[in-house]
Amino acid sequence: MSTPETYRGGCLCGAVLYEIEGPLRSVVGCHCVQCRKTSGHHVAATQGDADKLRITGGERLTWYRSSPEAERGFCADCGSNLFWRRIGNPMISIFAGTLQDGHGLTMECHIHADTPGAHYVISDGLPQIDQSELT
Repeated sequence: MSTPETYRGGCLCGAVLYEIEGPLRSVVGCHCVQCRKTSGHHVAATQGDADKLRITGGERLTWYRSSPEAERGFCADCGSNLFWRRIGNPMISIFAGTLQDGHGLTMECHIHADTPGAHYVISDGLPQIDQSELT
């Protein structure tokens, strides 16, 4: 029996580090207005079981309630966006750029593809899901 892979990552300054035991979902690009505003572009995120997430430096992790349904976790020191979670959901989204290199995940699709920023075009050929199609 194989053991699940452990993924590691953290913020830019190193104040908040994390490990999560896999498996992790493929990476999804989110083009919603909130993701674009918090990242300056679109967000690329994977997702895993929140119960398997271990955080070092959690006192530097700040949670911002960005909507009635969700909140975003970022480093209070350097501002790195690390996590997104829907309130009450057992899964947590992890910003893929914060993972250590060599994680082996690939991009699967784009969501909120009907609201990309005016400065770019989604043209990589991956499936695109409009906001109106999400539940």
